[in-house]
Amino acid sequence: MGRVGTWEAWQPDPRNPKQEVAMLVDVSECIGCKACEVACKHWNQNEARIEGFTGSYQSHSNLDAKTWTLIKFTEYEDPESGDIRWLFQKHNCMHCTEAGCVTACPTNALQYGDYGVVTLDQDACIGCAYCEQACPFDAIHVDRTAWDQKAQKAGKCTLCYDRISNGLQPACVKTCPTDCIKYGDRQALIEWGRKRVEELKARGFKNANLYGEHELGGLHELYVLTEPPEVYGLPVNPRVDWKVKAWKYAVQPIGKAVMGAALFGMAINWLAARRAFASAGARAGQGDSGHEGE
Repeated sequence: MGRVGTWEAWQPDPRNPKQEVAMLVDVSECIGCKACEVACKHWNQNEARIEGFTGSYQSHSNLDAKTWTLIKFTEYEDPESGDIRWLFQKHNCMHCTEAGCVTACPTNALQYGDYGVVTLDQDACIGCAYCEQACPFDAIHVDRTAWDQKAQKAGKCTLCYDRISNGLQPACVKTCPTDCIKYGDRQALIEWGRKRVEELKARGFKNANLYGEHELGGLHELYVLTEPPEVYGLPVNPRVDWKVKAWKYAVQPIGKAVMGAALFGMAINWLAARRAFASAGARAGQGDSGHEGE
């Protein structure tokens, strides 16, 4: 299909922060060059972290608090033809509409921001790592290497909010040499992705599919895949654990209500005690006056 020209100059309407933006990765055009990884590190000024060779062409085994974009390599054997292919998947925060990390965060450091972006306020982050456990994509991590040096903080893809809010494309989109990463209005990208899937199927990729349209209420990182999601390590039906929801929407409110009741009781007790002491002092004063009169 080639590149849709409008993507290059597209920018969200600054008067409409409710407009939903997204990135779409067409993996059939990805060559695994990792330019997106470098651009992400460079723009966000995240330090390079060198890992030893682990038998894979991946630069890192997984995302971490300072590595927000990763090209995953999967060596895939076609079950019918027996052919071996490399599959690439640009992995980062999916900016879910129903985000487990936002649900789990006890300090509201993670929130739903403008344009559908899940934002992270690192000043409010306490490094509890609840978000790590709640993310079904393993896309947010706490920097444990900072222990004893500075406060541990979570880190993840921001969808280059500082760039898109100023009319620029995300850094990874800007640098992609094959234009396989597209950025624009989410619904327009979904429509483009559907057409691209049909085109790939006509070319023989019978398993081609669009991932992210409906998962967790809709992701803001969409994929045109040539094989089923599980082949790339993506969850087929991602869910936010019910225990996380129960903790957020039942346990926390009850706990806050109990704490509020306890504080209220302590205040009443303090006022009652203060009044009792004042009354006792007054009676003692009256008694002393009576003795002086005798």
